Amino acid sequence: MIKGTYPLERFEKLRTPFYYYDIPLLQKTLETVRAALQDRPSWQMHYAVKANANPEILRLIAAAGMGADCVSGGEILSALDAGFPASTIVYAGVGKADWEIALGLERGIQRFNVESEAELEVIAAKAKEMGKTAPVSLRVNPDIGAHTHAGITTGLAENKFGIFHGQLEPVIRKALQLESIQFCGLHFHIGSQILDMSDFAALCNRINDLCVDLHRKGLPVGDINVGGGLGIEYGHPNHLPIADFDAYFGTFKRMLPAGMTVHFELGRSIVAPCGTLISRVLYVKDGLSRKFAILDAGMNDLVRPAMYHALHRIENLSSDGEELPYDVVGPICESSDVFGKDIVLNECHRGDYIAIRSAGAYGESMASTYNGRQLPSSIFSDL
Repeated sequence: MIKGTYPLERFEKLRTPFYYYDIPLLQKTLETVRAALQDRPSWQMHYAVKANANPEILRLIAAAGMGADCVSGGEILSALDAGFPASTIVYAGVGKADWEIALGLERGIQRFNVESEAELEVIAAKAKEMGKTAPVSLRVNPDIGAHTHAGITTGLAENKFGIFHGQLEPVIRKALQLESIQFCGLHFHIGSQILDMSDFAALCNRINDLCVDLHRKGLPVGDINVGGGLGIEYGHPNHLPIADFDAYFGTFKRMLPAGMTVHFELGRSIVAPCGTLISRVLYVKDGLSRKFAILDAGMNDLVRPAMYHALHRIENLSSDGEELPYDVVGPICESSDVFGKDIVLNECHRGDYIAIRSAGAYGESMASTYNGRQLPSSIFSDL
């Protein structure tokens, strides 16, 4: 079994579980993204803060020159604290509270991605009250099904996100009439953990058709935000440590007009590969027909497997023994507290270090104190 390289002697001084971040891998990922966009100076990258809001991770991404995609007032504040200029922050989300709208207006963020006509009216009223003009893009629901888990699709007609593309025209006309609103463009997002580039090609086709229709009706389009959604190879973190950014950006370069200003909101593909949840084996339990490796990490530390049945590569860092199948489980009082079933690991013993790979996205950011447990800490390879 090919394993990642981890400083076990450093781990011995720390209480598990914790998140370990490979900073050189994160920096190489950021450089790869930057290189892929060199020939499109008008294209803008906004890191999706929801994927991982660790302050040090945010600081490194801000220092690399990316903007931020936020879905709450708290994320806006975290992005500002980490050094993201307000002029690079876009704010999405189907339920923006009044105080969050006011915060975005006060700080002068780049854009509100508006999800409904009702939200547009509220933002317009708040901006007028504050003597501000709110820059907005309208989020369009393109009714495109992405090849991913049903829980992380966002572009189907029945999803809660955005304005159905067939109902967009009157909302644009209203945005153009509101004095406290500056209509800036259109926003799309079809889902997460997408590996099939045909999904993004379908999005481009929808965008191009919509632009033609709006121009025919004499309506402006503005710039285009295509969201994010690029997935990673969770099963092969050693062989494929960086997402296929060339294929992803290449799809949009081929299919969207060269002069169009395009925004991206990648999160998972930026940070997932660099993060690992480090845990230790508490007990090895022999069942009637299977073995259980019971860890000191639980679903409160990494909820994706319990929530989505998500795959993460799991490795025993302490053992070179015989490879055996284990159900890898946590200590939470829930039957769904399972990281993986029939996972082949080198023979496990109490105290072994277990690495749950590719956990840098939607790991620490979704952790909770369920069962009265402490939140996992974090350490960094080069800090």
